[in-house]
Amino acid sequence: MNFSQKSGSQSATPPKTNSTQNLGAAGLRKLLFAAGIVSLCASCQSPQATTPTNPGTSPGTSPGATPPAVSPGDPNTVKIISMLPMTGSALGQAQTLVNGIQQALAESDSKACDGKIKIQYEVYDDATAAAGKWDPAQVTSNSNKAVADGSVVAVIGHYNSGAAKLSIPVLNQANIVMISPANTYPGLTKPGKGEPKEPNVYYPAGTRNFSRVVPADDLQGAVAGNWAKSLKVEKVYILDDQELYGKGIADVFEATAKKLGIQVLGREGIDIKASDYKALMNKIKALNPNLIYFGGTTQSNAGQIIKDMRNVGMTPEAVKFMGPDGIQDKALIDAAGKDAEGVYSTFGGLPPKKLTGAGAKWYESYKAKYNAEPEAYAAYAYEAAKVAIGAINKVCKNDRGAIRDAVMATKDFNGVLGTWSFDPNGDTSLTTMSGNVVKDGKWEFVEPLKPE
Repeated sequence: MNFSQKSGSQSATPPKTNSTQNLGAAGLRKLLFAAGIVSLCASCQSPQATTPTNPGTSPGTSPGATPPAVSPGDPNTVKIISMLPMTGSALGQAQTLVNGIQQALAESDSKACDGKIKIQYEVYDDATAAAGKWDPAQVTSNSNKAVADGSVVAVIGHYNSGAAKLSIPVLNQANIVMISPANTYPGLTKPGKGEPKEPNVYYPAGTRNFSRVVPADDLQGAVAGNWAKSLKVEKVYILDDQELYGKGIADVFEATAKKLGIQVLGREGIDIKASDYKALMNKIKALNPNLIYFGGTTQSNAGQIIKDMRNVGMTPEAVKFMGPDGIQDKALIDAAGKDAEGVYSTFGGLPPKKLTGAGAKWYESYKAKYNAEPEAYAAYAYEAAKVAIGAINKVCKNDRGAIRDAVMATKDFNGVLGTWSFDPNGDTSLTTMSGNVVKDGKWEFVEPLKPE
């Protein structure tokens, strides 16, 4: 799914004052308290501003940052938590991820090491009603909460890469591993694939603690460009939601399109809170494109873009619409209605019903257990949970660092996604992706796609 910055965060600036002489005791206490909060959150919300402990390698914590106190954990109990958007239109997708995690835990009766270790699971909501999607302040709060709970040894999340950008550095300093079923922004793990200081800026302790069971966007963006070429696209207009995931994958798509000889008619970032995009769609229509490519998520108003595109006369036959895995959910179809018909998406893997072997068995068990079709990332959440459980079984004690190391060392894992390994960056060795289209009000698999 999907950094929406799958977005960046903003740090609060304390109010300026000319003097503290007339504040009084109560006022002075308030000022000191506010300053303490800003200091506490500095490294969480602005990892780029951290000070290197070893110049040229990885950043350290901000000088004024104070890590939360850690409550002692039960040596015979460990906790896995998920950080997912359980509020807003991403809930449908997120709930199936939670279902997948719960499935994995149920298979082991929430125990490890021959029953000696009890595994608890807790759901953290990284979204708020006010934002309608993941919220930077909520992510920071959740990350500190996880660190402070001595039972927490692994995190499964996030759905949005921008949220992971904030939580990884906090968890990194506490040796807590994060296994992502959906974060695909390359800069989280891969040198030279994002901003200049990435990915080291996210690992202030100097060790890697983030891994993902889904291929990154440097692969998916290129696959999308190649698929567009095979669909006879000659001219494209590119939009993005100006967030980390959306902009990043649109960058890769644009570079690939140009390399393949597809004419890029224009590129711009949208205001995701706009009530409509009719003026923009009329401008694009006048350029006569074959395709509009959108780098973003359903929560970035993709449904409204599609509706306005069709309302100004860009029919599915004349102008295709394509987006990444961030739009491949039921919420997109609900938002766009009948205009969703014919929308294309790429996905960083195969849809659940196309999995084979152990994946096919998992798919049938999911449907039997929940009486519903799993959304795209449910299998990846299940796989992430199985990796975490496997690491706990190897360590057999409440030891964050050892469990992190066991996860990062995962090799030849035989799971529902196939047999795969993590590389030294924490990226999966899997590269098979898929092309999908909305047909008769449902997402349908079109064909497997592979990087060239």
